[in-house]
Amino acid sequence: MSDRSRKRNPVPGTLGLFVLAAGLLAFSAIGSTRAALTFYSETYTAQIDVQSIGVSLVENGKIVSYRDYTHADNVWNQASGQLLTLPEGETWQIGRTYPEVLSVRNSGSIDEYVRVKLYKYWVDQEGNKLPHLSPAMIDLHLTNDHWIVDHEATTARLKEDDPMDGEMIVLYYDSPLAAAGEGGVFYETEAFADSVTIKSEVAAKVTRTGSTDAEGRTTVRTVYDYDGASFVVEAEVDAVQTHNAVSAIKSAWGVDVEVDAGGKLRLK
Repeated sequence: MSDRSRKRNPVPGTLGLFVLAAGLLAFSAIGSTRAALTFYSETYTAQIDVQSIGVSLVENGKIVSYRDYTHADNVWNQASGQLLTLPEGETWQIGRTYPEVLSVRNSGSIDEYVRVKLYKYWVDQEGNKLPHLSPAMIDLHLTNDHWIVDHEATTARLKEDDPMDGEMIVLYYDSPLAAAGEGGVFYETEAFADSVTIKSEVAAKVTRTGSTDAEGRTTVRTVYDYDGASFVVEAEVDAVQTHNAVSAIKSAWGVDVEVDAGGKLRLK
């Protein structure tokens, strides 16, 4: 497991969760995709609001994972589930677009700001990264609705002609996410993604090599670049209290922000 998924000691006031989705790419189809959940939390020294904070990842209208801190009991309540599951009998198909509406819910009792870090890459059958295979072929479609892309931290392609070809996309929700209201009404962000597609171009990505024997006969060997590879999509969700937000965000996430009188967040 990578360093990003390594567990750390959580503190009230900031928390996060980490979701991993990996799908096996056979030559003409993608195998069933499942997710494993671990947790990630940054510690910081800014003033901490000693109330309860919580965050949940919502997929297609359903909570797939959550992590909530209850100050009264000094405990973390957490659960995990599956991500990107298909109906029984279906398999992932190259070039087909699947609904994948992802958003974040405030499942705690204090207002918070939210960050999402997405990772897209390919691995071989042993789980080793394949950096020569393009993350741009994993099209997790971003909505950009109230979400700010941190271009300084983002390395993955956001569109076809983008020169970046790394694996990470960093997003910040531009408004405070309110805690639950009366009657237990929970508030969610606008969706940061709404579909996922493995681009059909992967079936045309080939490497051809030739060799000539002693009798002058030439043999051409064609290998499909993505054959047997697995695609990986990771979503890492963090929440930071709105109290003393500028200092808390700087300490927890290492970025400089401005927050206006209405709570609107902007990267400096």
